[in-house]
Amino acid sequence: MKIALCSTVVPFIKGGGRNIVEWLEQTLLTYGHEVDRVYIPEIDRPDLIFQQMMAFRWLDLSAADRIVCFRPQSHLIPHDHKILWFIHHIREFYDLWGGGYSFPVDAHHEAIRHELHRVDTKAISEAKAVFTNSQVVSDRLERFNDVPSEVLYPPVFQPERFRCDDHNDSVAYICRVEHHKRQHLLIDAMRYTTSPVRLHILGASINQGHPEWLKNRIKNAGIQEKVTYDSRWISEKEKADVLANCLAAAYLPLDEDSYGYPSVEASHAEKALLTTTDAGGVTELVEDNYNGIVSESTPEALAEALDRLYYDRQQTVVMGRNAKERLSQLNISWDHVVERLVA
Repeated sequence: MKIALCSTVVPFIKGGGRNIVEWLEQTLLTYGHEVDRVYIPEIDRPDLIFQQMMAFRWLDLSAADRIVCFRPQSHLIPHDHKILWFIHHIREFYDLWGGGYSFPVDAHHEAIRHELHRVDTKAISEAKAVFTNSQVVSDRLERFNDVPSEVLYPPVFQPERFRCDDHNDSVAYICRVEHHKRQHLLIDAMRYTTSPVRLHILGASINQGHPEWLKNRIKNAGIQEKVTYDSRWISEKEKADVLANCLAAAYLPLDEDSYGYPSVEASHAEKALLTTTDAGGVTELVEDNYNGIVSESTPEALAEALDRLYYDRQQTVVMGRNAKERLSQLNISWDHVVERLVA
């Protein structure tokens, strides 16, 4: 079958939105399909949004037997057999509207929002099947667009590269470093820990000022001996090595769409997961006291959770083993993904 994988990108920015496309491509090829990737650059600017949306409607991908669309606004591409693996809306006009991360709430932006919802609903409804990467996103599609969908959790590529060798004293937080990923919450929590637990943050940022802000936060709190911050992109091998030996892993973004690849990678490495009640899709994967700890998002509560991971090491090891089992319980596998997408 000829399958076109369609998504949008922000030029020079890599992340999970590209991984899901490229990993699916590699998997479909092993199943004998002919696959091509179609990336369209897009920037979420209100003054450009409708011009960009028009471009999607002019694309002709009739050479493909079916297309699979991911990031917005790729779902606007017309095709007789369009499948959506819907990752998120343009959130500033949806669930983030009226909050600290939204566009200005005024008549101009309200008009854009109203028309965007109308066009999105029409384009999404054209699809033969709609899948999402989490129940959080499925709930948003139902709420905002009145469109039913099926949750299809995205796996990581070549999960066998992750392993568990040991459990040292560090909780690892490995992902892009941005304010909404909330590494700062764990830094603040380290001021209140009573155990020798350490925090290891690894990742780069697209915001040039944010890493310095974090480094100053560590320095001003006087916890340089307890927190290690590697402000860089690390290799996949180094990531696997860190996860193989850490005590546990953390991932606590603010109301994120899905559970995030860092959570799945840590689960394959059999490491307990620390997250928060307001982390969004992560709580679909992490069950409190089974495969990790779901804490309140305050420094004091997170400090207590960090100390628990250190002091009750036997339970931490057990939760790590359960983390890998949890992936099987949710049927998070490429075999399942391919079965549903090409059905």
